[in-house]
Amino acid sequence: MNLRSRDYDAIVIGAGFYGASIAVYLSDAGARVALLDRGPDLLTRASYANQARVHNGYHYPRSFLTGLRASVNFPRFVADFQDCIHDSFEQVYAIPHSNTKVSAHQFRSFCRRIGVWMAPAPPSIMRLFEPLMIDAAFLVREFAFDAGRLRERLRELLAGSNVDLFFNCQADRVVGRDDQSLEVQTTDGATFQAAEAYNCAYSEINGLLRRSGLPMLPMKHEVAEIALIEPPRELAKLGVTVVDGPFFSTMPFPARKLHSLTHVRYTPSESWSDLDHNASPLDYLAQRLPQSRFPFMRKDAERFLPCLRKARHVDSLFEVKTVLLQNEVDDGRPILFRRNYGLPNLSVVMGAKIDNIYDVLTAIGAASATPRVKHATQ
Repeated sequence: MNLRSRDYDAIVIGAGFYGASIAVYLSDAGARVALLDRGPDLLTRASYANQARVHNGYHYPRSFLTGLRASVNFPRFVADFQDCIHDSFEQVYAIPHSNTKVSAHQFRSFCRRIGVWMAPAPPSIMRLFEPLMIDAAFLVREFAFDAGRLRERLRELLAGSNVDLFFNCQADRVVGRDDQSLEVQTTDGATFQAAEAYNCAYSEINGLLRRSGLPMLPMKHEVAEIALIEPPRELAKLGVTVVDGPFFSTMPFPARKLHSLTHVRYTPSESWSDLDHNASPLDYLAQRLPQSRFPFMRKDAERFLPCLRKARHVDSLFEVKTVLLQNEVDDGRPILFRRNYGLPNLSVVMGAKIDNIYDVLTAIGAASATPRVKHATQ
């Protein structure tokens, strides 16, 4: 039998961090798994092209639940992926005098509520800020991950698993069969059958749903730029995030041994919903790759952190960032997990933060249709 036409217990569509982790989890529980991705390798898209921040809750002072779940999952992720963690820098969150949606008092209160450590930034760090722009700054406990090492770690886990990997293999549609199992058909004519399937395609989730004749989810896509810079000497071992409003963040990007620079106003260059047009977001990005807006990012950021004017732009990563429309108001980033979405045993999964993978695995363990997986524990 053609390997790409065999039966499986589960099919996972999308080999980003979430898809690969789910495949490993199901395999550890005894399932035979097919992991499909339209790209050439693991973690080539949004799981790589992001700030590489290991969240501990600080980034979401207007969404208590998102912050709390990040703080709960943070120590577990750091322990499980210790060899992928970069922690040899200090992370600082700063609150401006104006145009922020969260005051210094509210940020302190939020940190206390979710139970995370923070302390006033020392004078040596405060001197880096323009005093007329920044009201307060705090040291926090937050790290960065090396996406390259994370990819290697997942390769190791998958190598010893019962997962078959299929790269350059794009899922075209999912159809239900008479026996309640699912069939995934690919653009090159291959078919995969399984008791259950997981749509973890991130920005391509709705595309697969649409082609399968299933209802789409209310999602917004943005073309996002991660500028990679050689930081000034003062920031070599420092990360700085200014919250909460139209501000910026710069922190280590370990996979390239550089710093990232992102800006709430200039990182997104275009946005749309799947109701606007039917084009694949990834194909749309490839056809309309924008010019870098790094000069605008740096010009605005140096008003708060003057030493950034010495930063040198090395490269930019462009990726499609996808969020649920319901979270546009509070900036929350909950896990999306929809079981039996349009078809029995089809699940839709999307997460905005790598370290919150454990919430997904818990939900899958409680809801999986495959008997050998159903009562698995992590």
